[in-house]
Amino acid sequence: PTRHAGIREGDTVLDLGSGAGNDVFVARRIVGPSGRVVGVDMTPEMIVRARANAAKLGYANVEFREGQVEALPVADASVDVVISNCVLNLVPDKPRAFAEIFRVLRPGGRFCISDIVASAALQPEIAEIAALYVGCIAGALPEARYLAVVGEAGFAGVTVGERKPIALDDEVLAQHLSPAAIEQFRASGVGLASITVVATRPRAA
Repeated sequence: PTRHAGIREGDTVLDLGSGAGNDVFVARRIVGPSGRVVGVDMTPEMIVRARANAAKLGYANVEFREGQVEALPVADASVDVVISNCVLNLVPDKPRAFAEIFRVLRPGGRFCISDIVASAALQPEIAEIAALYVGCIAGALPEARYLAVVGEAGFAGVTVGERKPIALDDEVLAQHLSPAAIEQFRASGVGLASITVVATRPRAA
């Protein structure tokens, strides 16, 4: 997501689902010493690891906080850019998650999120196979609905900066489905894609 986020020197950046801190450390190089990057993750073990990594590398302008995306431990209108890599589709309450992103962004601030979506609703058995094959798929919405949720949260200029199809090959499907079921799935035309979504919090209502 840092490739499309338009991060500038001096920005305050928030990374959702920061894990061991990889994207935080990438953003840190861009914002420079006058900027700041905060990572939020729901897993205490990952927070400990990320803080240890930052200390080992001597990074003073990064911070890691434990918290949920639906209830971010971040002040209102305090962030210039929000980034996230394949996390939002795992959040059960996506409207609440995007409302929280809207809340913490300053007016004129923007987010850039990479995520996995479906072209239409997946059959339960296909969703299960996809989860086994690519991970990071539980709760993936159809792309149109995903973008609608972003717009409903109040964001403007909602665009897809990049889209990459994710293929479920027949060998993987054959481990779980009959040939007839595979043929039916292929005929449906439903597929998965990784998308990078960019949007802005308007400066005024």
